[in-house]
Formats: sequence, C-alpha cells, structure tokens
Amino acid sequence: MTSKQRNRLALALATAGALGVALLSPAAQAGADGVRPECPRSLDCDWVPAAYRQTGDPADKRTYGNYDTADRPDSNAVKFIVLHDTEVDYDTTLKIFQDPRNQTSAHYVVRSADGHVTQMVKNKDIAWQAGNWYLNTHSIGIEQEGFAAQGATWYTPEMYRSTARLVRHLAAKYDIPLDRQHILGHDGVPPTSAAGTRNMHWDPGPYWDWNRFMALLGRPTVPSAPRSSELVTVSADFDRNKQAFRDCEKGVDLPLQGSSAVPLRTEPSEEAPLFSDPGLHPDGSPGTNCAADWGSKISATQQAVVADRVPGWTAIWWYGQKAWFRSPHGVRVTTPTSGYVVKPRSGKAEVPVYGVAYPEKAEYPADFPKPAVGSPLAYTIEAGQAFPGGGEAPTGYYYAPTIDASEPYDHTYVRGDQKYVTVQIGHRIGFVRASDVDVVRARP
Repeated sequence: MTSKQRNRLALALATAGALGVALLSPAAQAGADGVRPECPRSLDCDWVPAAYRQTGDPADKRTYGNYDTADRPDSNAVKFIVLHDTEVDYDTTLKIFQDPRNQTSAHYVVRSADGHVTQMVKNKDIAWQAGNWYLNTHSIGIEQEGFAAQGATWYTPEMYRSTARLVRHLAAKYDIPLDRQHILGHDGVPPTSAAGTRNMHWDPGPYWDWNRFMALLGRPTVPSAPRSSELVTVSADFDRNKQAFRDCEKGVDLPLQGSSAVPLRTEPSEEAPLFSDPGLHPDGSPGTNCAADWGSKISATQQAVVADRVPGWTAIWWYGQKAWFRSPHGVRVTTPTSGYVVKPRSGKAEVPVYGVAYPEKAEYPADFPKPAVGSPLAYTIEAGQAFPGGGEAPTGYYYAPTIDASEPYDHTYVRGDQKYVTVQIGHRIGFVRASDVDVVRARP
C-alpha cells in the first residue's frame, strides 16, 4: 500500500454487498450472502466482500470502489500473482477494502498469526492492487498481514504455508508458471510509464524469505545447468545473508538481519557505489541502501544473466547495464540454471522495454473512446546483453471507466495482435515486443 492509502485508514468503516461464486472447500466459511471463497481444500478461508458501489456522481469517473467486474479468464487471461503486505493489521485491512471511498482492494488477505485466508474480490473480477492497470487486469493480488520493514516479525510459518497453498491452487487453475517472472512481489511490478517509476511499491520487502516460499511452492532453487551457465538463480541463504537497510520513508536505520536481498554495485568492490536504477535515479545519482530502492539489490530466487566474473565477484545484466555482487569462494550466492533468455534480434542496437503489453493504437476500434498504448520505460536491452524470460504476455487492454457499463465499449477487453514477451529486466519485470528479440536457450 502507498502512504496515501495508509492515510485513508481512518475512513474504513462501511461494509458493502458483493457478488460471488459458490465454490470449492467444505472448510471454507461462507459470508452472510452464502458465497464460499475460492480456496483449496487444505485452507481455512472465509468470504468477506470488498465494497462495490457508487460513491459520487456517476458522471464522474472512478466515483466507485473498490474493484472492477470482469469475466476472467474468458474476458482476459490471468497470468500473474502479486504478493503484497498490508502495512496495517488484518482487521484494519478488511475494513479498508470494505469502504468504497478507499478505492483499493486485493483478492485475498492472509492473517499473520494463524495463516487464515479471507477472500474479498472474486477471481473473475479485477482488484485494484498492483499500481499498474495492465497487471491488475491480468493478475490476482494477495495481501499478507504485516509491515515490510518488520517483515521477519510478521511473516510467520503459518503465513508462508497458507500463501503457498493458495498460490499453488491458483497457479494450477489458471496455468500460471511457478517462476519469479509470474509470481511477483509488489516490488516486482513495473510502472506503466517512465514517469511513474518513483511511485512504485517495495512490499513485501527485503525480509520476505523467497527461498523458503518458492520451496513451499515445490520450486526450490537447485542446480539445473553446468557451473559455467550464463543463467543463474540468486540463492543467498536468508538467515546467513545479513543485511542492514534503511527505511528512508521514515528515516530509520533497520537492524542487521537476515534478508533475501543481495546488494548490487557498479564495480567489483565494496567501496564502489550501489547500482543506480535509471528509472529511480534519472539524474544519475548513486543507488541507496533504502529498502524501497530495489534497483540497488537483487532478490533470492530471481534469475539473471552473467555478464562477467572476477574472483569473489559476479556481474549480471541489470536494467541494461552491468551490476556486481559479492560471490565469495565457498559461499553459495547463485545456482546455475537452465532456461530461456531474451536477446535483441540481429541488427537491433537496442530494444525498448515497456511496463504494459497494450495493443497498438491502430488495433482499437475507430470509435474507441480512449485507446491506451504503452510508452517505453527508462530501460533498454542493448546488443550483446541478455535477460531471463521469454514467456508470452497477453496483449490487451480492459476498458472499464464506470460501475454500470454505461458507456460504449465499457467493460470491454480489446485484444492486440502485437506479441510481447516477459523479461526480468532488473528487480521488476518488463515486456518487450517479440518482433524485437530472440528467445533462446541459455548457454550452459
């Protein structure tokens, strides 16, 4: 959640009616409307509907909350799962999503103490959760009770287990790959434009144990390629990887503690500046150790392509540049991995990266009221570079400006023919046009 959303917490009072589908789990508790949550049988779940009602003059756009209706996956595919933290307690989170004035929601909320799961938005509908409309329309959002700066305190074994069971269930239902280009932290969601980079989120933060979580999903990091492989998975041990970051939003130094995050530098030296994300630092200033500055760190279970090696250090391609991290002899920081990488097609000096996969303007109906097209982010992939990825991203735009579908094309999904593929461009994913790149097997 953003600070703006947190400032709205006191407003969270109202409840609302809801739409739902009867489903799956005998253990799942139906809401007052008799709707059962969409949960696997092994989870303790209940249904508490988020608000969906008009809050102002219907002539004004977005005067309703807290989600949009759709008919997914028939209307638009579900291809990503986004993990958040709430930045408030569980009860307050439910109240926030029940107040339509807050204009925010997620499909599920997971309680810290016991891993109890509450569904608040049907999976067929679009929760307002990712801070990127394209990702909203193609993802399911899961809020986890806790505070990113205090993550190790709030992220309990019960929470990890419940979230993993839920993610496995959803991934199987919607055919979502169990990898870090599709199972995202909110910190992995890209902006929709270069100008929006500074407003993106950093939860669940550097204290979410991604090694542990991906192992619970049945995808532990194990070697699958020779040691010389150009593709690696960061696998720094959470408990041994002690890092000291700063909560720059509150001006507080965080204590030295276990972390999933590995700092990145501009040269193979502890004295070198931290890597500077060109989207976060367009003036070229150095990266920081702020927990929110994810451009200066890579997370465990994220993949990267090796750009160089010297004793004790490894360089990877990161946001279109080289970034270095310590890899001391005898300490497992990375694991060689087989898989696919994305490279500029022959003759392409550089390839633009986008935060959305929208149709081209010409692909919208001639009388479409507001065509949405992507603009390049602050990152490019240059000839000679490579990045993990290659999975096809759905191309389309869901237009939903009002609550009651009162406009032409309202609640309509416009599909595009331009194909995009997903790349792990840095800490956040991005999308590139398939016609600009080759997707090839990583060199062993």
